[in-house]
Amino acid sequence: MRGIARPVLAGVVTAIVGFGGSFTVVLTGLRAAGASEGQAASGLLAVAVGSGIVALVLGLRTRMPVSIAWSTPGAALLISSGVPDGGFPAAVGAFLLCGVLIVVAGLVRPLGRLIAAIPGPIAAAMLAGVLLDLCLAPVRALHEVPLLAAPLIVVWALVARFARQWAVPAALVVAIAGIALTGPGLGGVDLAPRLEWTAPVFTPSALIGMGLPLFLVTMASQNVPGMAVMAQYGFLPRLRGILVATGLATLGAAPFGGHAVNLAAISAALAAGPDADPDPDRRWIASVTAGLGLAVLGLGAGLATALLLLSPPVLVEAVAGLALLGALAAAVTSAVAQPEGREAAIVTFVVTAAGVSFLGLGSAFWGLLAGGAMMLLHRRRTHPVSGNSP
Repeated sequence: MRGIARPVLAGVVTAIVGFGGSFTVVLTGLRAAGASEGQAASGLLAVAVGSGIVALVLGLRTRMPVSIAWSTPGAALLISSGVPDGGFPAAVGAFLLCGVLIVVAGLVRPLGRLIAAIPGPIAAAMLAGVLLDLCLAPVRALHEVPLLAAPLIVVWALVARFARQWAVPAALVVAIAGIALTGPGLGGVDLAPRLEWTAPVFTPSALIGMGLPLFLVTMASQNVPGMAVMAQYGFLPRLRGILVATGLATLGAAPFGGHAVNLAAISAALAAGPDADPDPDRRWIASVTAGLGLAVLGLGAGLATALLLLSPPVLVEAVAGLALLGALAAAVTSAVAQPEGREAAIVTFVVTAAGVSFLGLGSAFWGLLAGGAMMLLHRRRTHPVSGNSP
């Protein structure tokens, strides 16, 4: 027992940090996509349980620390996309498309290569544009509800100085304390975990404007970085099996409101690194424990949703924004790191961050399209067809 105590503890910490650091983003995203209180709680529970099942299966099968989570950037995308034509059932249809595309990317290698061929600066700029508005929420909260926002921002900054992984959970605790002191209480609120079925509706605007960007963001911001984190610590699992498993989990979670299941990126290092266990052969225990812990924490989705509804919306968005500041910084850095394609990346970022829709399609789709067109235009201008020298 002594031999597994350390990776088990590391897995518990990973689950708490992963859930506490981003469940507000998931709930806010689902609500922004048109979900009711019950549908949002069901969606959070579905992706938590789905992540736990996949982490258990892959950990036992590969004996590697394959950490699984929900798509936090994908949830942020839902916030920027808003309610699609057809309401939340159309969003569920988009979630199903995302799951299908993830499975296909695992089974059909050319599609996986096509996704990998999307220029890194363009993908990073799209993600930065999606995250920007939410990352501005702490400033808005400080203006609108200063007595509630200021303490959580101060606690977040102080804890980040000494233990960065606990900064957002600490800020969340402060936010909950503020809600408890100023809110109406939880009397009469149904806190029991419950899955709620939503029959999907398939509309072209939601599939193209939400489902396709959700797939691209999940691949570029979760699955690819997640593989890179594991490779950094010497683990090289087959991506094909991971994509098929997470895609099937996404398909299973979607009718219950779950948006996307994928490789963990931010929290993956907690289970794959030497802090989980000096022996690499035992670190898979940490990822399995983290997955099971995430599923157990998902049983509190009703309570989490109730707290969200009892608080000022901007306060919950502030916690979500603090959780995504690191992701925003990384995306901006990646988008403008290379002079080549910098203008195209900025165009992608500006169009995506504008948050406007055309023809029923969200800004993430148009940002990707505009940035790609700008990159092609600049390539033609930079590499003209050569002729005979005079």
